[in-house]
Amino acid sequence: MTTIFTLVNQKGGVGKTTSTVSLGHKLAQSGDKVLMVDVDPQGQISTALGLAQGNNVFNLLVTGQPPARWVQPTGRENLWIIPGDRSTGTAQIVMNAENRPVSAIRDLIKPLLKEYDYIIFDTAPSVGGLQERVIWASDLVVIPTATEFLSSNGLSQVLTMIDGLTKQGWKGKVAGILPTFFDEQTRESQGTLAELKSTFGNGVLPPIHRATILRECAAEGVTIFEKDPKSRAAQEYTAVIEHLRRIR
Repeated sequence: MTTIFTLVNQKGGVGKTTSTVSLGHKLAQSGDKVLMVDVDPQGQISTALGLAQGNNVFNLLVTGQPPARWVQPTGRENLWIIPGDRSTGTAQIVMNAENRPVSAIRDLIKPLLKEYDYIIFDTAPSVGGLQERVIWASDLVVIPTATEFLSSNGLSQVLTMIDGLTKQGWKGKVAGILPTFFDEQTRESQGTLAELKSTFGNGVLPPIHRATILRECAAEGVTIFEKDPKSRAAQEYTAVIEHLRRIR
């Protein structure tokens, strides 16, 4: 059975793409067939993997052609991608102009469900219809949240959106809030993490520490599991995967 999950936040700079790539590659290394779909117009999944961006997501959303046509290999075993670029923003405009239902993306990717164990969406830090349709397509939602005091607004906006979708009939659930850029040496990080745990309890996933190596990975076009699979960052993302498997 395919599990679809989305990483989402209304605030940028929270480690969303890094988390998408890290989680996706770890699942692939574990033997699962994984498809990542980059619906962020910045197309950063491709960049993080050392690949060229492409208008494949635009074509997926607009042309009506079989979705498998837009899937590309990543050069990594068990890991594929539907890359995006700036044209993804245009696709959102088209979908809104055509008044596509909130279930539109779920309907589009149905032919892919028998091909993959996991489909992972990376989304833009903005609303406008596309993000809502992606969440509706998902079984699970992960919300990366920087352990900074200013991050609470983005988290609140996402939860409000999800509450609205649930009232419309969305059957998925929030898999967890993923604290990122955690630094136990700062009161800000400690305080933010404590507040998250106080508010959401077991809904808070194991935190990802701030790490220079993760920035190096993005610059080099490799994942943490390629650069240093024994690093703390790799171990932390592995812990997140173990949690997600339990609630799959």
